[in-house]
Amino acid sequence: MNKILQMLKLQQQLNDATNGEGWEKGVTRNGKLIDWKRCTYLECAELIESYPWKHWKNIDAEPDYENIKIEAVDIWHFIMSQGLEDYKIKGLGNIEDLADAICSLKNYQSFREKTTPTDKNYYEQIEVVEKLMKVLFCNGSTTELMETFIDVAMQSGLNLDSLYKLYVGKNILNQFRQDHGYKEGSYIKIWDGKEDNVTMQHILDEKDEITPEDLYTALEEAYPNE
Repeated sequence: MNKILQMLKLQQQLNDATNGEGWEKGVTRNGKLIDWKRCTYLECAELIESYPWKHWKNIDAEPDYENIKIEAVDIWHFIMSQGLEDYKIKGLGNIEDLADAICSLKNYQSFREKTTPTDKNYYEQIEVVEKLMKVLFCNGSTTELMETFIDVAMQSGLNLDSLYKLYVGKNILNQFRQDHGYKEGSYIKIWDGKEDNVTMQHILDEKDEITPEDLYTALEEAYPNE
């Protein structure tokens, strides 16, 4: 439960810093409308693009599982945000109650274990992602969203530990982006020919453990100066 709770708290802090306190009402401090469901299904579409599903292009390509994992983590940011909003606005409980509910899901115990490669083919894997999109479009409950996401995460090659590590990395990268002009449009996303996500992953892979502070410092050192 600790890792789930820590991720929820980090997401709350990121949303508070990025959107202003009270974002759960659906509007940022700048008056921009917030739609977590739209954010989620667009990230789902990006994840699907990492599979060679197109019958007219690159038909012998392999799924890009490294990017699939990153896209799954991006989805998790928005799924957690939706959950945090629902629990506060609908009076379902506090952040600890949400963490407890996630840990009580029927597929959570499997999620805690070591990940084994999925036996589903590419199209079956895509259908699992589309099931998550269906839950969104049909206004499914927070519980359904969380449970379906875990299915997506596991087939993407993530368990709780690896999701936590990548989430913390992406959370710090998102903070770094905000601090370096992301909202204003001046942020540089391509570093030495690669997206900043790739650099962040390489930094994480180089160390078994890295503090959020050290990761932020490493990103500053790698950030291109133009």
